Amino acid sequence: MTHPPSGGSQTLRTPDPVSGHAGVPAQRRTTWAAQTRRLRDVATTEPGRLQIIGAVLALLVVAFGAVTTLEISQRASSADDVVSRSQPLSADAADIYRFLADADTTAASGFLAGAQEPEDVQEQYRKDIEEAARLLVKASGSTDSDSASSREIATLNKLLPVYTGLIERARANNRQGLPLGGAYLRYANQKMTGEMLPAAERLYAAETGRLESDSADARQWPLWSVGAGIVVLGALVWMQRRTYRRTNRVLNHGLLVATAAASVVVLWLAVGHVVARVELRSAMVHGQASLDVLNDARISSLKARANENLTLVARGAVLTPDGSADQYEADYSTGMKSLKAQLTKAGRLADDESGSAPVARAADGVAQWQVRHREARATDDRGDYDGALKQIIGTEESTGQSFQQVDAALEKALAHEQGEFTAAAKDGRGALRGLPTGAAALAVLGAVAVIVGVNRRLSEYR
Repeated sequence: MTHPPSGGSQTLRTPDPVSGHAGVPAQRRTTWAAQTRRLRDVATTEPGRLQIIGAVLALLVVAFGAVTTLEISQRASSADDVVSRSQPLSADAADIYRFLADADTTAASGFLAGAQEPEDVQEQYRKDIEEAARLLVKASGSTDSDSASSREIATLNKLLPVYTGLIERARANNRQGLPLGGAYLRYANQKMTGEMLPAAERLYAAETGRLESDSADARQWPLWSVGAGIVVLGALVWMQRRTYRRTNRVLNHGLLVATAAASVVVLWLAVGHVVARVELRSAMVHGQASLDVLNDARISSLKARANENLTLVARGAVLTPDGSADQYEADYSTGMKSLKAQLTKAGRLADDESGSAPVARAADGVAQWQVRHREARATDDRGDYDGALKQIIGTEESTGQSFQQVDAALEKALAHEQGEFTAAAKDGRGALRGLPTGAAALAVLGAVAVIVGVNRRLSEYR
């Protein structure tokens, strides 16, 4: 006789035919099937269809608001970077270059003045070096440690004390009347023009590239937001048309409010982005383009002035590779040609009298500078070194005065173009301000209005 196992009767579970596991109760399949059947049954009735359509419409409106908020927030962040980070860093990089070049020019001018270097020249040199060092520290704190800008900053920080040490040696020897001072000055100039200024130029190019990238990001069309807005408006219009055909009622206040809210977001999005795009493009085309050319012109003038001074310091000791001419005089001529071309371009880019007038004054100063330089070279060629020196660094009708006129005019032109850029960029940023928050708020309002409008229709079936 066979007996059942001890411990009471046990129910054997068979494997689930769907999942293949015995632990899944059969009731779960029944529940899913029942829910599917119930949903299908609901969809066959008008109230059920209204509930489904209302839920889908509300989700579409919320999704539209979320996409717009996210996309425009990114555009607004890039526009803010243009105003508060990228362009200021680009301007600082240009100033670093200018302060270094001006320090080199001032050091040469002070050397020419003799053993007793004028106090104002010493002060200008010290100020240039301190400002360059300060801006390098500022730029270092605003750049990533592994970026190209950071590497150039490190290079300049390493070379700056080397350069200042060479200048101090040149000064010390010059005070003692030793000719070795001129050699130290030429070596310092080679360090500046061969290593430091190229590094500063690369830093400026890197920061200007980041500015252009941020501006391009801010001007990108918000295609996802516009596409989502068109889909939402189409769905809302379809729903209102469907309601009209089934009830013969022209208006559903909830759906009308939702359509109005979505329309406001789409219109705000289109107008705001177009304005931002136009203003940011204007800032780059009219402002930054002019700033680039004017910065190049100011640097060319500083280089030309340094080479002009070094022509007298070297006294023909440094020749061109073919030995046919003075190297510093040749570099001066090249720099002045570049300066004239850059001023011509800056004049074309200037779009108002306030921008073109200082450029014209700079061009006049360059013409006068060249005339006085030729006179000084002729005096030096006759063997009158002291007379040539007076024509270069003197207080009356000297090339130094012409250089100061050019530099002051370029500084004024730069200030004007900087103001033009900042104003346009801020207008572009302002056109996007408030749009992300407004889009989110209007999307929530639209979704609530859809639910209210659909519930109003559902109440007619109760």
